[in-house]
Amino acid sequence: METSKVICVVCPNGCEISVDHEIQDNELKILNITGNKCERGEKYASAEIICPVRTLTSTVAIKDGMFPRLPVKSAEPIPKASMMEAMKEIRKKKVESPVFMGDVIIPNVAGTGIDIIAEKNG
Repeated sequence: METSKVICVVCPNGCEISVDHEIQDNELKILNITGNKCERGEKYASAEIICPVRTLTSTVAIKDGMFPRLPVKSAEPIPKASMMEAMKEIRKKKVESPVFMGDVIIPNVAGTGIDIIAEKNG
């Protein structure tokens, strides 16, 4: 059994949560979660150990836009393990103006099923 510490960011409490886990039948199993003050903290800590996700924000090159770079983000949080591959795709991407906020810039980034979308008109 291994214990990991997680600081919850779901609410302002910032609970330090301990998560006991181990590998059983080639799968990570959560055994016990302590230190959370609410149910959301328990859910967050479990997800953070099993499959941590983050919203990815960046910029892509834009031709004939008001600025040389267009801010973009993932439409939903993506697995941390896919971040580097997603950034490789973002670095290669070049778009042409006009682009509108919410437009899909890269569909299914890094095979995650999640799109990279424009955060600004450009």
